[in-house]
Amino acid sequence: MKSIAHVMTLCVASLALHLPAFALQPATGKIILSISGKVAEKNTANAAAFDLAMLEKLPQQTFTTMTPWDKKPIKFTGPLLRDVLAAAKATGTIIKAAALNDYQTSIPLDDAQKFDVIVAHKMNDEVIPVKTKGPLFIVYPFDTKAELRSTVYYERSAWQLKSMTIE
Repeated sequence: MKSIAHVMTLCVASLALHLPAFALQPATGKIILSISGKVAEKNTANAAAFDLAMLEKLPQQTFTTMTPWDKKPIKFTGPLLRDVLAAAKATGTIIKAAALNDYQTSIPLDDAQKFDVIVAHKMNDEVIPVKTKGPLFIVYPFDTKAELRSTVYYERSAWQLKSMTIE
């Protein structure tokens, strides 16, 4: 009679063969975000690259907040920054975000856990065009905590986001 440990090993091995792979799939559309540096899950030679469809497959969050750049509250939709980083298996302490317009900012990786920061791909239910801060916008839920309504967090928000390097 086979030992229980042997049977359990066979069951686990069999189950593992039937589980879907959770590897980051290659982008099939235009790449709009690349994450490099300390990332364990890459789908290109040096980075985790995302097209819009890949970002839309992640759980979506929506919030409405005032920003210092607009006169009315804006509704933002996109995945949580923490979920995007998790998809790339990012580890480190600093996110160096870079925008299409060459703006760069440093964001503590802890912000992604501490706040519900999103990588917005929609503003007021519309895809964000490049000319109005798109295609992606790292945005904090400024109205949820008084500490977020400060220059520190406004400067960490990056519109026209194109890449992040994890250090």
